[in-house]
Amino acid sequence: MDGLNVSVVSEFVLLGLSGSWETKVFLTLTFSLLYLGIILGNLFIVFLVIADSHLHSPMYFLLANLSLIDVGLSCTTVPRMVTDLLKEHKVISFQSCMAQVCFIHIMGGTEMVLLMAMAFDRYAAICKPLHYLTMMSPKKCILFVVMSWVTGVIHAMSQFSLIINLPFCGPNTIDSFYCDFPRIIQLACSDAAKFEFLGIANSGFMSMVTFFLLLLSYAFILVTVWKRSSGDLFKALGTLSAHITLVVLFFTPCIFIYMWPFPTSSIDKYMFIVDFAITTALNPVIYTLRNKDEQIAAERLRKMASL
Repeated sequence: MDGLNVSVVSEFVLLGLSGSWETKVFLTLTFSLLYLGIILGNLFIVFLVIADSHLHSPMYFLLANLSLIDVGLSCTTVPRMVTDLLKEHKVISFQSCMAQVCFIHIMGGTEMVLLMAMAFDRYAAICKPLHYLTMMSPKKCILFVVMSWVTGVIHAMSQFSLIINLPFCGPNTIDSFYCDFPRIIQLACSDAAKFEFLGIANSGFMSMVTFFLLLLSYAFILVTVWKRSSGDLFKALGTLSAHITLVVLFFTPCIFIYMWPFPTSSIDKYMFIVDFAITTALNPVIYTLRNKDEQIAAERLRKMASL
């Protein structure tokens, strides 16, 4: 924590999202409604999985945990983005900025590993149906979730340790609506070359490798199904399409930002809206509207509530 003592900068100024007053009002209302949908939609999935015994399976257990992570990920950035939209002077303290960096990477790293666990679950269910209950036993599901959180914390702490002891002596303006490693490192009063490399090796490499492993796993599942019966290929593709859509939406901004850690434009802040707001909002929409089990469970819950 010595960095807190030697740093001259005690706060950062966020430039946020630009636009006219009318545009900012429109964005405030839009993101407020989107944030409400994120919270209610994802918590509804969690409640549904807990309340309905028919959903007490590995897939829905992992899905409920994914929903909780999405809630946490959106909570780290969206509320401040909404409240800052109508402010002229957007300021975040040094401590709050560091905390935001930490929580973003905890949630992001956890979600990456959990998406891999969900891909393994689909592999076991589609390619190894006779061994599914053994491969995805309750203990292993819990282990997957614990490993996800441990990986997320380790990843976040490795990022946090890179910047917490850096000297910040000005300027203190961040062209974004949130604090993150690529933008913060540009403001440090030290040679940033080695930190750029470490950022690529950490977040960038982790994002890219996880993304390609997920795509390879889905491709392997589809090839395995196609070899068994070409008629089942469309059924498997329909099952995996929701997973693939969310994976592409989640990882594309991550790879763009962290494989190019010293951005020269402000496009990254708009891309990350996809992760913080759009992807987390699509999770309950895709998994609820396209999943018959959840639709049936929701209908049962509605009938019980109307009694």
